[in-house]
Amino acid sequence: MTALETARELLREFPVVDGHNDLPWALRQQVRYDLDARDIAGDQRAHLHTDIPRLRAGGVGAQFWSVYVRSDFAGDTAVSATLEQIDCVRQLIERHPDALRPAATAADMEAARAEGRIASLIGAEGGHSIADSLATLRALYALGVRYMTLTHNDNIAWADSATDEPGVGGLSAFGREVVREMNREGMLVDLSHVAATTMRDALDVSVAPVIFSHSSARAVCDHPRNIPDDVLERLPGNGGVAMVTFVPKFVLQAAVDWTAAADENMRAHGFHHLDTTAEAMKVHRAFEENTPRPVATVSTVADHLDHMREAAGIDHLGIGGDYDGTAFTPDGLNDVSGYPNLIAELLDRGWSRTDLAKLTWQNAVRVLGAAEDVARDLRAGRGPSNATIEQLDG
Repeated sequence: MTALETARELLREFPVVDGHNDLPWALRQQVRYDLDARDIAGDQRAHLHTDIPRLRAGGVGAQFWSVYVRSDFAGDTAVSATLEQIDCVRQLIERHPDALRPAATAADMEAARAEGRIASLIGAEGGHSIADSLATLRALYALGVRYMTLTHNDNIAWADSATDEPGVGGLSAFGREVVREMNREGMLVDLSHVAATTMRDALDVSVAPVIFSHSSARAVCDHPRNIPDDVLERLPGNGGVAMVTFVPKFVLQAAVDWTAAADENMRAHGFHHLDTTAEAMKVHRAFEENTPRPVATVSTVADHLDHMREAAGIDHLGIGGDYDGTAFTPDGLNDVSGYPNLIAELLDRGWSRTDLAKLTWQNAVRVLGAAEDVARDLRAGRGPSNATIEQLDG
C-alpha cells in the first residue's frame, strides 16, 4: 500500500477536523449568499476551494466554518454581518443534511463521524464581532459559535493584533474579562491573528484550553501571524491545540516578501489586499505574471508540523487550512481535497498512525470537550459577567 493509500485509509477512521474555512465569506462576496448560484453539492472548483465532493475526497470529518467579517466593520455593523454569516452556515447545513451535521459539542462531532457526515461547527473571526459586549458574546455562543479569534488583522480596543502596531500591550482588563467569560460559556479562545503579547496574556488568564485555528511556526517562517516557540511550549500546560495553516505567505519565507509587494500592488489599484473577487484576482494575476510567485508545497507545511511537534508535542497539534480565505494555496494542497497528500508526506517522514489520528481528529475533539468541562464547573460557581469596557478600561 502506498503512503497516499494508507493516508486515505487512515482518514476514513480518523478524518480531518479543520479549524478554519472561510466559505461563508466567499459566498457573501461572490453571490451574496445565493446558494443556488454556488451549490456546493456539486463541483465548484471554478469559484471555490470548497464543495462537498472535495470535502469527501479530502477526508474531512469536521469543519469549523468561519463567520468572519472584515475588521473595518465595527459596532452594530460588525454584529449584524456576523449574524448573516451564521445564517449562511445554517442554510448550508439545512440544504445538505446528508453531508453536513450541525455540531456544537465534542459528542456532536463523534456522532457525525459515526453517521459518516461532516460535523459543522462555527468559529467567529475577530473580537470586533461582539462590539465590546459580553452579552453579545453570550448570544453568539447561544447561536452555536464555539470559538472566537480575539482579533483579526487590526487591533481592537481590548486586544492587540499580530499585524497592527501595539495598542494595549496584549489584552486590556476588559480583554481579560472576555477570556474569562469565554471560558465560562465554553467558547474556545482562538489566538490566531493576535500579537504574541496577546497570546501570552490569554494563556495567563484562560483556565480552559486555547486553540490557534490557523497558524504555523514562527521559527520556520518569520511572520507575525505565526506562533513563537515560547508560546508553543506553553500549550502542554494549557492543554490547547495549534492548528497548522497552509497559507503560503505564512509558511514559506520567500512568499512573505512577495506577498508584501503584491498587497501593495492591490492597494495601489484600489482593492483591499484580502479581496478575492474576480476583479481583484485579475490584478493579482497580472502582478504574478510580471513577478513570479514563490510556491509552497506539501513539504513546506510538513516542515512546520515537524517543528511544532518538537516544540509543543503531538497532543497539541491540528490542521486549519484557511481555504476560501486565501488567494493562493500550496502545490498539493490546492483545495479541501488535498489533506491526504499532507498525511502521506507525514507518513513518509515517520509519523505513526497514532500520531496522525491525534493530528487529524482526536486533539481537536478533546480540546472542545475540555472547554465544555471547564465551562460546566465555572457556571456552577458564578453567574454571567455584565462588566463593560468603560468600567474595566476607563
